[in-house]
Amino acid sequence: MGDPKFQRRKFETPKRPWDLIRITEENTLLKKYGLKSKKEIWRSEAMLRKYRRVARLLMGRSDEQALKESKQMLERLERLNILRENATVDDVLNLSVESFLGRRLQSVVYLNGLAKSPKHSRQLIVHGHVLVNGRSVRVPSYLVYKDDIISLGVSVDG
Repeated sequence: MGDPKFQRRKFETPKRPWDLIRITEENTLLKKYGLKSKKEIWRSEAMLRKYRRVARLLMGRSDEQALKESKQMLERLERLNILRENATVDDVLNLSVESFLGRRLQSVVYLNGLAKSPKHSRQLIVHGHVLVNGRSVRVPSYLVYKDDIISLGVSVDG
């Protein structure tokens, strides 16, 4: 086991670093969502890869445990508002990186009209002005659940 202070990377760098098509797509996502670096895109891609891998494995199995695990995965994605209700495991394979980037706190604050731009929403979050369910969240990559209440203000908990 490693030292808890040194966490592992939660992303993988691209296999072809100078692929022009990938670079232009990532640059458009950077501007659209106001991200700080491409690591944030790669982190979302890693989450998407994880869910797609699990979905493919569950589609190949038909036992009781596979049904239970697929139900749990679909419920989590529904709570994150990435999938709609009554979605199937096939719908997980149709997800894109933008579905995860759109559920970040930074994106939700901008889309709710609490900030003028994605970069402005990032600044509000980092400075502690955004409250999620009454608590200050200073992480722009926080994934917002369906029933979370987001507001602007000064937090009580510091």
